[in-house]
Amino acid sequence: MSTATPLDDSMLVENKYFPGDIAWVLVSTGLVWLMIPGVGFFYSGMARSKNALSLILLCVLCGAVVTVQWFIIGYSLTFSTNGNGFIGNVDHAFFRNLKGNPSFASQRIPDILYAVYQGMFASVTPALAIGAAAERARVVPLLIFVFVWTTLVYDVIASWSWSEKGWYAQLGGLDFAGGTPVHITSGAAALAYCIKLGKRHGHGTDEFKPHNVANVILGTTMLWFGWFGFNGGSANAANIRAIMALTSSNLAASVGGITWMLIDYRLERKLSALGFCSGAVAGLVCVTPGSGYINVPSAIAFGIVGGTSCNFAVKLKHLLDFDDALDVFAVHGVGGICGNILTGIFAQKEVAALGGQVIQGGWLDGHWVQILYQLADSCAGLAYSFCVTYMILFIMDKIPGLHLRVDIEAEEQGIDDTELGELAYYHVDRLAGLLNSNYLNNSTNTSATMTNINSGKLPIQQGTNQYILS
Repeated sequence: MSTATPLDDSMLVENKYFPGDIAWVLVSTGLVWLMIPGVGFFYSGMARSKNALSLILLCVLCGAVVTVQWFIIGYSLTFSTNGNGFIGNVDHAFFRNLKGNPSFASQRIPDILYAVYQGMFASVTPALAIGAAAERARVVPLLIFVFVWTTLVYDVIASWSWSEKGWYAQLGGLDFAGGTPVHITSGAAALAYCIKLGKRHGHGTDEFKPHNVANVILGTTMLWFGWFGFNGGSANAANIRAIMALTSSNLAASVGGITWMLIDYRLERKLSALGFCSGAVAGLVCVTPGSGYINVPSAIAFGIVGGTSCNFAVKLKHLLDFDDALDVFAVHGVGGICGNILTGIFAQKEVAALGGQVIQGGWLDGHWVQILYQLADSCAGLAYSFCVTYMILFIMDKIPGLHLRVDIEAEEQGIDDTELGELAYYHVDRLAGLLNSNYLNNSTNTSATMTNINSGKLPIQQGTNQYILS
């Protein structure tokens, strides 16, 4: 059996970096970006058809807005090496001083690559949060909110957890890929947004059912696929730890999806595609903070707890009487908290050592106090995100021209038409309009008309459009 050729300096990129690690983080950057439209399709399918296009577009626009914000100031505020325990500084504003030096997170990749990779995390987080405001939020104020919120909330909390001097990092907290900076933060922001906006018109009397479960499945598969880069890429290297994180994530998603689906089966004796998709995302959310710290069998617990807790957390909006349109807080807020706590239990030294990190481990390694560290971070992130988000929204709503919510007429007509002037299903609406027009024009000869138009099938009303009852 031949032995591997030793790696010498001539085989490294610029005699510094490992090409395999650079390639893996580059691929992971693309995978995480794919999650942004994945969130859009997931949310679009869960909403009503008249708001489908706006949700996809808003998620993609979040990526664009945050990319600009990250370049101008976001990365510097989050990851400046000369910052303090709360926030960074402006040393790297406009990506200054990022000239290919080794990243503080890993000496094996350059800092410019790490900056771009982390920018994808910053981009997907507000895309998750805006789902709570679906079907009633104005587009332009929402995009301004995303820029301000990323600066004042996401950058601050991510700095706590991931920068060299962040207070949570110094405390010894464990958050591999964003349990608090991404999921708890977006969940708390979603809760504040939906409370500030108020309920959708007709909430409690009308049915708000998903209009396209196929889109939900498409969005779930895009998210699941992208999550391999989200969690696996957070190892910042193509190593065994990345493989462990990726494998744990896949197992937790599978178990979470099955768990949620079985819980729903007990109620209606049917296997729900929507339930499986929601559970899979809940499993991925729950395993995110611990994915690079746990052995693979532990992922089963993350999937079961994530699927179960998030399923029952959906009932919170009925108990507490708020309108979280797409259950963002239940899945991301509650799922992130559960994941943080479970990380405090199942994190192990031997897994972190695969990536060269030294930790004391969690309860399994006899370090039970880690659970308290995880709880402290969860509570701090939840409280800070909710309070600051609500303050931002409250101030914006008082500024002329930046009121947050559309009027009732626009809400009834749909955000796609009133805010964008475009429809996701223009061809369907146009066909329905033509059929309805023919039906009304020939109403004097009803029987003949119904036979000619649609073989005697009757039109029904859904929202502002009529469709044909098959």
